[in-house]
Amino acid sequence: MVVDERSRHELYRRLEEVLGPDAATTLIEHLPRVGWADVATRHDLAALEDRLELRFARVDDRFGAIDLRFDAVDLRFDAMEERFKGLDERFKGIDERFKALDWRFDAFDDRLKGGLADLRATFEHELRGQTMTMVFGMVSVVLTMAALAFALVRFT
Repeated sequence: MVVDERSRHELYRRLEEVLGPDAATTLIEHLPRVGWADVATRHDLAALEDRLELRFARVDDRFGAIDLRFDAVDLRFDAMEERFKGLDERFKGIDERFKALDWRFDAFDDRLKGGLADLRATFEHELRGQTMTMVFGMVSVVLTMAALAFALVRFT
C-alpha cells in the first residue's frame, strides 16, 4: 500500500474518532510525511558514519602525504638558500678582488704614463746620440776618402 496524503488524512480521522483530536494529532506528527522507505535507520546512519570516517581518513592521509612533500620542498629550499649564501660570500670576495685589481691597474696606468714619458725622453736622447755618431762617422769617412783621393792624384 502506498502512503499518500489522502490515506494519511483518513488515518487521522479514524484516530480522532478513537483517541480524540489531541492524541491523533500527536500520533500523526510522529509519522513521517512520506513512505517508510525514505526513513534512515540507526544502521543506515552507522554505515554512513563509517563511510565518512574512511573518507576523512583517506583525506587525512592525503594531506599527510602533501605535508611530507611540502616538508621535502622546504628542505630543498633551505639547502638552496644555504648554497646562495655561500655564493653571496664568494661574490663578495670576488668583488673585493676586482676592487684590488682596479687599484692595481690604476697604479700601473699611472706608472706607465710616467714611465712612457721617461722612455720617450730616453729614446730621443739615445737617437740624438746615435745620429751624432753616424754623422761624425760619415764625415770622417768622406774626409778620409778625399784625403786618399788627393794622395792618389798627387803620387800618380
